[in-house]
Amino acid sequence: MAVYVNELAKEFHLQSSLTSYIFKVHESGHLIQLYYGDRLDNCQDFSFLYKNYSCETGSTVMYKKDSNYSMAHHLYEYPFYGKGDFREPALDILFTDGSKIFDLKYDSYEILDKKYEIVGLPYSIGNNMQSLIIKLVDNKAKISVFLNYAIFEEANVITRSVKIVNNNDNKIILNKIMSLNLDIIDGEFNAVTLDGAWIRERHISEHQIDNGVFYIDSKKGVSSSDHNPFICLKELNASENNGRCYGFSIIYSGNHRFNVEKNPYDIIRVQCGINPFDFKWTLNGNDSFETPEAVMTFSSMGLNQMSQNFHNFINNNVVRGPYKFSDRPILINNWEATYFDFNTIKLLNIAKEAKKLGIELFVLDDGWFGHRNDDKSSLGDWYPNLKKIRGGIKRISKQINQIGLKFGIWVEPEMISFDSDLYKNHPEWMIKHPNHDISIARNQAVLDLANPNVIEYLFTSLEKLFSESNIEYVKWDMNRNFSDIYSNYLAVDQQESYVHRYYLGLYSLLEKLTSRFPNILFESCASGGNRFDMGMLVYMQQIWCSDNNDPYERQLIQYGTSLLYPPSTMGAHVATNVNHQIFRKTSIESRFNVAAFGLLGYELDLTSLSKFEKECIKNQIKFYKKNRELFQYGKFYRIDNPFKGNKCSWMVVSSDKKEALYGNYLGLVKPNPKIDKLFVTGLNDKYHYNITTRTQYTNIKTFGTMINHISPIKIKEDHLIQNFLDKFYMFKLETEFINMNGDQLMKCGFFPKHQFTGTGYNKDVRIMGDFGSRIYKISAKEE
Repeated sequence: MAVYVNELAKEFHLQSSLTSYIFKVHESGHLIQLYYGDRLDNCQDFSFLYKNYSCETGSTVMYKKDSNYSMAHHLYEYPFYGKGDFREPALDILFTDGSKIFDLKYDSYEILDKKYEIVGLPYSIGNNMQSLIIKLVDNKAKISVFLNYAIFEEANVITRSVKIVNNNDNKIILNKIMSLNLDIIDGEFNAVTLDGAWIRERHISEHQIDNGVFYIDSKKGVSSSDHNPFICLKELNASENNGRCYGFSIIYSGNHRFNVEKNPYDIIRVQCGINPFDFKWTLNGNDSFETPEAVMTFSSMGLNQMSQNFHNFINNNVVRGPYKFSDRPILINNWEATYFDFNTIKLLNIAKEAKKLGIELFVLDDGWFGHRNDDKSSLGDWYPNLKKIRGGIKRISKQINQIGLKFGIWVEPEMISFDSDLYKNHPEWMIKHPNHDISIARNQAVLDLANPNVIEYLFTSLEKLFSESNIEYVKWDMNRNFSDIYSNYLAVDQQESYVHRYYLGLYSLLEKLTSRFPNILFESCASGGNRFDMGMLVYMQQIWCSDNNDPYERQLIQYGTSLLYPPSTMGAHVATNVNHQIFRKTSIESRFNVAAFGLLGYELDLTSLSKFEKECIKNQIKFYKKNRELFQYGKFYRIDNPFKGNKCSWMVVSSDKKEALYGNYLGLVKPNPKIDKLFVTGLNDKYHYNITTRTQYTNIKTFGTMINHISPIKIKEDHLIQNFLDKFYMFKLETEFINMNGDQLMKCGFFPKHQFTGTGYNKDVRIMGDFGSRIYKISAKEE
């Protein structure tokens, strides 16, 4: 049982395997919070969790005459403005008489033996669970508010959403309606957020919470790389494995806002939901409005446990379809290999090399449609460019299948080019004000997905494309933020709610497409990670993490992303030696070692690789396939934080704790470095484990002229002989074999072989170099 109700005390106790969430009906009729934290046994009376002032305090508003009850001092489940609570309200309504006054009080509750649903929006799913619906009313204002709760016991997650019904004959205006409110009274906390920009998404930021209001948001029309829809309240002394942490997110892809407010009584208020900026929703008589679903979790065991709660929830209760918990294919994407400059022959040559290396899926990226040879045309014209793709998509997909690979394709359906047949036929379908010149990004504009005619056109076009060929993977891109927001379809009083209406349209399109093509693996993309959120994960099982494939930058991005999202959602590619985003050179082994802790792909010209590089890739793919389930679905732990030092470590552990993979990464190498010790967690302290290195190679150019100390012949740097050996000779790096029991490993860590110290090399020396890395396999010994 997950929901307990004390009818006499009017107390509600939501219990998961490790947490309790408790609130009650105050004598005033308002719903007040009592507790959110470690699991408590259910009892008959939780009144010991409630405290109030026994007399009036200065400069406060008393709720009613001759009362010591002020709304300034309490923790509220769904607060409002106008009756003495001067903190941020969760709900702001404008009535026809110009007032904003209402007073929500408890009316009734209902327990469902299933997960509640939300009309028109993505939401979580679950079996064998309970939902609680609380009804609040203001009979004078004639509004009803339904607070929805669902308890995911094993994930230790509670989801929340809100539905409001206008029982008036007249319309009301919703200026703000948040999905979640949580008031916390005990402890000092910092806020942790995931911030960034294009090619440096989801970097970890930490903010001191002091008196006043702190918030993150998006006004870009997408959940955005600026501020991911996530916030964590972390106790000041909390770490990865200790301390209290409250995590919050939202299943939504549009403009969001997360508030953290600390009032003069040290009560912290957290809210999340649709950004009230540029949002007004007219609710006519007897109409209703539902908010996106918010997600919250609590951990008293630090950030790792908080993240694992989210990972469990996303893998089990957000992601859908046949690819849920199934192996995700290793792909080759042609984008950085060819950009727009390709033809059928070039693509097939790449595919043939991919098959030889063990790759499973070929993805045809941008440039295959309309007359598109750059980013200035053809978005909206979803038919093949026959000059580049002879015989069209049906023929090339068949040719790719005959080579032995699955076939996938790139689309960007939400966009429109000025130079396109679609714009010539339907200029009114572009988001653009008729009296203003439009601002441009990437030479394109946004289609009006609030218009059902646009939705129907896109569904018809994409259904034709997906059904005529054997397409098993779709990369769904979205390469610009919103500007010039205006719909030629919507009424005047609907314009200020445009972004939300856009997403209602997008979600309806995705619902139709994923229902029509349940076996297609969809990957969401938005200039990399500009729309990495749970709303998209309901329809698309994975998301392209970032356009930046540099392994060091990806450590930062993937480390930050893991605060909320599991590796099974993170698209990660091995790209070329000279990174296209920052021109950094890194080894092909380090590029793999980072990408492997995600959904592995390759994005480089396989036809131009050396024998050395191809052999490395073959070995990488064999290792990944052997450990794919562990890489993609193992329990993820962060060990060393790259934002706080020159190294990064993380690991994944199997559910039975018999296997683990440990990724260890170095930034800039230090001269004469100290001996390293690597710490692990999450194992069984009773098991005995073997630790081995993934076999890695380097080429002789790593050593420069130092190679002459061991070479029988003189090799000049950048000479013909060195260049030849560099392409063919596989120089094997050190191997490890360590045996320890789980208790020793978790308490003491283990010593890898020491790094190169500048004075000598043998088989027991670890050559790391700048941005070097290793993957260690940890396996329980068979008894």
